[in-house]
Amino acid sequence: MNRIEIEIKLNRDRAWLLETLSAMSEEDLYRGVTASEHDPEVEWSFADHFVHTTLIERDWNAMIRRHISGEQGMRLGVREDGSKQPREEIMAGIHTWTERWADKHRGKPLDELVRVGLEVRADTLALLAELTDEQLASIIPGTPWVDSTVGGIMAANADHGRMHFKWAKDGAAERAAS
Repeated sequence: MNRIEIEIKLNRDRAWLLETLSAMSEEDLYRGVTASEHDPEVEWSFADHFVHTTLIERDWNAMIRRHISGEQGMRLGVREDGSKQPREEIMAGIHTWTERWADKHRGKPLDELVRVGLEVRADTLALLAELTDEQLASIIPGTPWVDSTVGGIMAANADHGRMHFKWAKDGAAERAAS
């Protein structure tokens, strides 16, 4: 994916997501629609799903910067001693981490969640502007997302927002049907 395609995708999908979320009533935006992966007693709302994507984008930017600077970009799944973590352990850690982020932002006005997301998206776009074509095409070893290229992972932020919106929408529909 080239720089132009990445920027278009990031901007188009974020605009769609912001328009869609801002058109929702506050009740619908903040109503629990899916069970938390960390604690099934906690319900995630559309707003929680939205702010979650900001955390991941921020983390991916840091991973890309590590990779570009010659460090190991992907740190997930490897313990400090170099041994591999089992998938269940990896996912438990991720769910704990994302739940803390959701707790930190839960109930904040959409405008504040958008501001937090905009700060991260501005960093993503600045990073995109700094990278060479070769860096965008470089593969981050060990990453499970899209084609594992820096550019592909950056563009996946757009897909991540749409995916979480779909999960929230499906969860809301299931709850309305029962």
